[in-house]
Formats: sequence, C-alpha cells, structure tokens
Amino acid sequence: MEANKQKHSSLSLIKRFWPYMTRYKHILIFDLFCAALTTLCELALPQIMRFITNSAMGGAATLTVSTILRLGGLYLVLRIIDAAANYYMQGIGHIMGSHIETDMRRDAFRHLQQLGHTYYSNTKVGQIMGRITNDLFDVTEFSHHCPEEFFIAGIKILASFVVLCQSSIALTLILYACIPLMVLCCIPINLRLRAVFRRQRQQIGELNARVEDSLLGERVVKAFTNEEMEQQKFEEDNQTFLSIKKQSYHAMAAFATTTRLFDGLMYLVVVVAGGLFLVNGMIAAGDLVAYMLYVTTLIATIRRIIEFAEQFQRGMTGIERFYEIMDADIEIFDQPNAQPLGKVQGEIRFEDVSFEYPDDHNQVFSHVNLTIHPGEKLALVGPSGGGKTTLCNLIPRFYDATQGHIYVDGKDIQSVTLKSLRQSIGIVQQDVYLFSGTVMENILYGRPDATQQEVVEAAKMAGAHEFITQLKDGYNTYVGERGVKLSGGQKQRLSIARVFLKNPPILILDEATSALDNESEALVGQSLQKLAVGRTTLTIAHRLTTIQNSDRILVLGAEGIEESGTHQELLEKKGVYFHLWNTATSLDKPM
Repeated sequence: MEANKQKHSSLSLIKRFWPYMTRYKHILIFDLFCAALTTLCELALPQIMRFITNSAMGGAATLTVSTILRLGGLYLVLRIIDAAANYYMQGIGHIMGSHIETDMRRDAFRHLQQLGHTYYSNTKVGQIMGRITNDLFDVTEFSHHCPEEFFIAGIKILASFVVLCQSSIALTLILYACIPLMVLCCIPINLRLRAVFRRQRQQIGELNARVEDSLLGERVVKAFTNEEMEQQKFEEDNQTFLSIKKQSYHAMAAFATTTRLFDGLMYLVVVVAGGLFLVNGMIAAGDLVAYMLYVTTLIATIRRIIEFAEQFQRGMTGIERFYEIMDADIEIFDQPNAQPLGKVQGEIRFEDVSFEYPDDHNQVFSHVNLTIHPGEKLALVGPSGGGKTTLCNLIPRFYDATQGHIYVDGKDIQSVTLKSLRQSIGIVQQDVYLFSGTVMENILYGRPDATQQEVVEAAKMAGAHEFITQLKDGYNTYVGERGVKLSGGQKQRLSIARVFLKNPPILILDEATSALDNESEALVGQSLQKLAVGRTTLTIAHRLTTIQNSDRILVLGAEGIEESGTHQELLEKKGVYFHLWNTATSLDKPM
C-alpha cells in the first residue's frame, strides 16, 4: 500500500471511532453544554453593543448610568459563567480525550498480543510503536475538539444568521453566500493535507524502525566500523521526512492563505454593502455595529473550523492507522467450544500434517505422521531449513498446520484453549530473550505467582543460583535490555530456570546450546538434562554429540521424516544420519 493512499472515508472512520466516545457520553454531553454556554456568552456582547449604540443615537435620555451598570453587571456574570464553562472544557474535556487515547492504546496492545508470527515477520516494530504512541497523541485532541468545535460552530453560524437577518436579510444572504464558496475552495487542500499527514506518519514509523535496528545492532555496527553507513542510511530517511514535512507546511500555508483571502472578502462585503445600506437608510447605525461584531465572530468561527481541519486530518490519520492494527487478522485463536487441556501426560501425535507459510506459501513439509510417547526424549536433526523448528512450533500453535491434525493426550490442539495448551509447554531457545528488569523478574516470568523460595529453587535446578549470588545485587540485579549485562551462558541458564519454575509436562529445546562455548555448553547441558527428567522432550540439535542418548532420533529433510531410530540404530543403517554424524565428528563442529 502506498503511504499516501487513503483507505477509509472520514465518515466510516468516525462511525467506527464513535463507540469510544460513547463510553464517556456523560462527560461529552456536559462538555457540549459548557460549549453552548461559552458561545451564548460570546454572542451576547454584540447585542449589548447594539442596544447601547441605538440608545445613544436615540438621545441621551434613553441611555442612563443605571442601564449601563446593569448591562455591565450582566456581562460580568456572563464572563464568569464563560470562565467556569471554559475551565471544564479545557480540563475535563481534554482528560476525556486522554481516556479515549488510553482505551485505544490498550485495545491495540491487546490485539497485538493476539497476532501471530506471520504479522510480526512482515511488520516493522518501529511502525507498530509509532501507531500506538505518536499516532494516538493526535486522537486525544481530535476526540475532545472535534465534537466541541463543530457544535460551537453550528450554534454560532445559526444564531448569527438569525440575528443578522433581523438587521438586514439582503446583506446577510450576500455575506453567507461566501461560505459555500470558501468550503469548496478548501476541500481539495484539506484532502491534500490528509494524504501528506499519512505519509508523514508512515515516515516517522520508518525512522523509528531505522533507529531501533541500528541501536539494537550497535555491537555489529562497531565491529564492522560501519557507523558512517548507518549515519548515511539514517540521513536518507531523515531527509525524506524533511521533504514530507515541507509538503505538509506548503499545504498548511495554502490552507491559511485561502481562509485569509475569504476573511477579507467577507469584511469587504460588510464594509461596502453595509455602508451602502446605511447611506440608503436600509440599516441602523447600531445594527451595523452589531452586524460588524457578529461578522467578526462568524469569520473567527469559520476560520477556526477551517484551521481545525488540520487537527481533524491528523486525528483521522491517527484513527485510520489505529484501525490498520485492529483490522489485522488474528490467525491463531480459540475455537468457540474450546476446552482446557487438563492434566497433561505428554503424548503428542501428528496425523498427516502438512505445513506451508501463509504469507509466501513456501511448503516446509507434507504428510508427516508421528507419535511421541509420554516422557520420551525425541531429537530432531537434519539440514537447516528442513522444518525442525517449524514442526515444534506447530505444537504450541505458533502456527496452525495447513493440513492434518496434531493431538496432545488424544485431544486435537485446535479444540483446546491456547492458554491451557501453552501452559503445558516449556520452550528453551537458542536466542534467549530476557526482559528489561531484574534477574528475579525474569525468572518469575515463568510463573508470576511463585514465591521467592520457589524462584531460588528453580535457579538452583538450572545451575544459575551460584552466578546469580555473585552478581552485584544478587536476584535484584538489573540485567539490561535483552539481558545485555549477562553472558550467553548466564542468559541461557536464566531461561532454563524460568522453564523449571513453569514446570511444564512438555519441553521443546530449540538448539539451546549451539551458540555457547564448550564450558557454558557443558553447564547448560547438565541443567537441560535435569529439566528433561520426567517430561516429553523434543530437542532440536545441530551438535549431534548432545543427543546421542535420546530415546529416538528423527532425521528431517525435504521429504519429511527420512530416518527414525536410536543413535546406534541410525549409525548401523549408514544412511543420512550416518553421513551427518561422520561429518560432524570429523570436523568437530556443529552441523
């Protein structure tokens, strides 16, 4: 999709956005009531000036000090009412907008949590961050000001028309004829603003993605001394953003210039036509003064509405990009009658399972039939791209099989709740992800309601307790973003402690030691052996020496499961595994 392509009409977006407004309808109604009060107070001044001017023109006897003081007192009361109403609008009204922004951000985050791996494989994190932060800032102003501004404008335009017609119907019709012409001239510029703001938001997301990518990979950047290349790439994106900003300011300038020209035209109508009407006795002097004040109010209102179009389009862009997230399909979800999995023994069965990636339809494997018995230690080996990780990812339903069925303890995994299924599965990956926080918080992620004693026991089982106690603050040590303050072996042992705490009956080890040095691999390997006791364990390994003692080894290739058996049985077959083993042992390195 092109960045400047408008996908939704403003009306359709407002209809979808309206339920967020109705959650705070009582605040909104009172806010509009306060808006009406401020408008009526503003419209009272021209009437007061009209009365004073006409009274003065009629003779001094008709305008007394007492009358002036009463009018002054009335206006003072109106200004106090106006101040109180304006305080509510500026304070509570904006808070209402912030609540709406918060609700939308919460819904967007909740929806993002439900989206599958395919969405994140095809969407930059920087773009997502921009949509749930910067884009929604404008929604706060939009949700407060949009109903308020249009409501105030409606009252002022209608009230001014009624009052001005009392002074001169002909002059009023001439004046109001300028309004449709102004609107017609501003609509094309308004649409241009919408397109530019959309491109601007898109480019902010690209900038965020560029910064995130460069900063997270800063060690690689420094290792290859590519700081200048990163600066150049950032500068290209930055200049693109500047170019879009220039276009937006040109559009805003055209908008402002157009409105000012029509302001001048309306004043010109009043001065020339009003002057001629006054000379010919068709309008009283006091009425002309009031007319000019009402015209000033009317023009200010129209200008404010037209200038609000910029904020309106920013808000529409934010809402549109919000709904692009909300419209992303949730591919993995609970079936309507899904039931909890219950206590798991650990039997896993693949029945005629085929899989291809939904975005590029790349076939990974087809017609796989496999039964893994409770407590069995199963190893998966084979060349990269053979589908080992994908096969394991189907069990917790990170993806759904394209064809066939997978059963856990005889229950189709698509008929049970995702939560109960995934609570029964522990995963230790090669690329360990630790959250920004303390050691304690990262281990607790395995079971947030665990006690401190249970966390310590899990760390001991994972062989992590000793190094944790040697850290500066022990279990309260801050690990840094993505655990950058810890070594690879330390991070891996924390991830194992996390799974120990979770205590799942099914365990998936996805190349959990392949990125470690020999010493760390030995320590982590001991922890993994403890972790696998009494659990159905699937181990994906490139180091074949780590899975010799598995109950069964599967060799996966382009045709699916090519070989199956124990280490010794597969060596005796002298097939694919035999070749992989000889290659690995001769080179003494991971396959």
